[in-house]
Amino acid sequence: MDASTFLSPVDTLRAAKLCEDMTVADFGAGSGHFTLAAAQTVGNRASVWAVDGCKDFLSRIKNHATAAGLGNVEVVRGDVEKEGGSNLPAEHFDLVIMSNLLFAVKNKSAAIAEAYRVLRNGGRVLAIDWRDSFNCLGPHPDNVITADDARDLFKSGGFSYVEDIPAGGYHWGFVVRKKPNYSAQ
Repeated sequence: MDASTFLSPVDTLRAAKLCEDMTVADFGAGSGHFTLAAAQTVGNRASVWAVDGCKDFLSRIKNHATAAGLGNVEVVRGDVEKEGGSNLPAEHFDLVIMSNLLFAVKNKSAAIAEAYRVLRNGGRVLAIDWRDSFNCLGPHPDNVITADDARDLFKSGGFSYVEDIPAGGYHWGFVVRKKPNYSAQ
């Protein structure tokens, strides 16, 4: 199978216009592929915070960051489905990464609200998720969320659509921007 069909964190972050000195939160960081790629991109004067509910994943991320000489990676155990549950400061981040998270969370609107809370005005979310189950290579078919449905959720959560991002053959990806002074109706 052609490697270009797989999700490449470096290529996806580049397409999302991640750049040096941006402060990043990686919600549902998992194995840390996006955390580590983002940390290399933003440089040592900025930071990347990996948020996950599994302390073993966070230990692995921290160990890999240390081994790679990335002193700008912080890890925090959190629940992004609760207000303040990420344990991150409000209005602090330039970018929130939500890769392969929406299919896994029960309360998608709450996770989006938490991203809104931690982003600065004009901050962005890079949302990536599975296009399909692919015969159970990806999530269970009942858990797959379409890009259109995800865009609608973000719009309802105070975000405006910016652009689609290439995310390999198995995933969709897009960027949304936080609207200032949004309040849920």
